[in-house]
Amino acid sequence: MTFKDLNLNDLLIEGLEAMGFSTPTPIQEQSIPIILDGKDIIACAQTGTGKTAAFLLPIIHKAMTDNQKEGVNTLIITPTRELAVQIDQQLEGLAYFTGVSSLAIYGGGDGASFDKEKRALSEGADIIVGTPGRLISHLNLGYVKVSTLKHLVLDEADRMLDMGFSEDLMKIVSFLSEERQTLMFSATMPPKIRELAKNTLKEHEEVNIAISKPAAGIFQAAFSVYDNQKEGLTAHLLKAQPLQSIIIFSSTKSNVKSLNKSLQKLGLSCEAIHSDLEQQEREEVLRAFKNREVKIVVATDILSRGIDIDGIDLVINYDVPNDGEDYIHRIGRTARAASKGIAFTYINPKDQHKFHNIELLLEKEIVKGKIPEHLGEGPVYAPKKGKRKPSGGGNGRKPSKRRKR
Repeated sequence: MTFKDLNLNDLLIEGLEAMGFSTPTPIQEQSIPIILDGKDIIACAQTGTGKTAAFLLPIIHKAMTDNQKEGVNTLIITPTRELAVQIDQQLEGLAYFTGVSSLAIYGGGDGASFDKEKRALSEGADIIVGTPGRLISHLNLGYVKVSTLKHLVLDEADRMLDMGFSEDLMKIVSFLSEERQTLMFSATMPPKIRELAKNTLKEHEEVNIAISKPAAGIFQAAFSVYDNQKEGLTAHLLKAQPLQSIIIFSSTKSNVKSLNKSLQKLGLSCEAIHSDLEQQEREEVLRAFKNREVKIVVATDILSRGIDIDGIDLVINYDVPNDGEDYIHRIGRTARAASKGIAFTYINPKDQHKFHNIELLLEKEIVKGKIPEHLGEGPVYAPKKGKRKPSGGGNGRKPSKRRKR
């Protein structure tokens, strides 16, 4: 099948061809016809499978058909500023020949940004991409024209619930017309996603593709280390691997800042991304990384779902992620679009049981590499064996409070 077989507008096909795309991915092939038919959908697929284009292409097509003159035609809600910007940029590329307008709305901007957002929401825009908190700020002021809304998209729905946005999402939905089409896209399908679907979708179709499994092209390995061996191991691996594009994930800002400084002292092309940076600073780092001006980005989980960059060679988990789903999203930054990639994880003694649970979720044992002799002996990897706690198909976490990222 090609994109032409999906009966998309010729101008959209022209944009796809200009970007070098001709064949849809499985999630696109299955989701686009359902959306074009006007049905609600909940679609679940792993990171890097083309979920964003799966909803953007039919939404752009329908916006062209609707030819709406005022108000907001489509609202796309996403968990982070980085992802809102990324979706808006992808939308701009796909809609280049179509005349469909869009705007990304998120916190952290100045008064001029807020005024621009207000004009778009009150006077009209084809597609608005926004974060929950910022959208509620505008909705509470009473000028947002949502009575014309035809399509609502909840992207990375599982992540929004993990970040504590459940009440915000339902509040936003309360402002919207019930005659809309609702599209929900998620990487996992835990029970709380089923509950959200029950409250927001009508007689929906489901599409499920390769839930909770990393891409086949990722070579995964882990190293059992003490915390004081992590920086040395990182320097060793980066010097041994002449790679062009690397992301290092850590769960704490302090580790991100410390490792970034250490790698820069070694003369490596490295920058950091964490929540202490202003939005403009984050965007500048991402732009440099995407343009290959910076080879290494050290980041908190703010980036685990916040970017869509092909050609990332290596992902390093500086510490073990909280659970299997976070692990999948981190390493899913590499081996995108059927390419190959490498993912390394560092396991300290206290995280061994956590990593064992990830292996149980993946239903495979990850290869354990040896650390170089000059770093000394690492701890023996000997996690306490046991069955993983039931997770209902998701991550098994309690709902978390919203936290700053």
